[in-house]
Amino acid sequence: MLQNIGIPGLILLLVLALIIFGPSKLPEVGRAFGTTLKEFKKATRELVSGDDTPAKPEEKTTLHTVDQHNKKTGS
Repeated sequence: MLQNIGIPGLILLLVLALIIFGPSKLPEVGRAFGTTLKEFKKATRELVSGDDTPAKPEEKTTLHTVDQHNKKTGS
């Protein structure tokens, strides 16, 4: 989506942002956008890596207990 903007497009966006938000609010807006983007990337990374992470020790114990119970009962 933003791949085809180029330098003139970026300059136009910066000028529009400066006009809309003003010079005093522009750093706050940039900081808030950066923080939001960082949190979004972190959440996305956690979701993607969540499938690969090993189970917590208490989850392993529970699963192990269920497996033993299934073997005993023949389920």
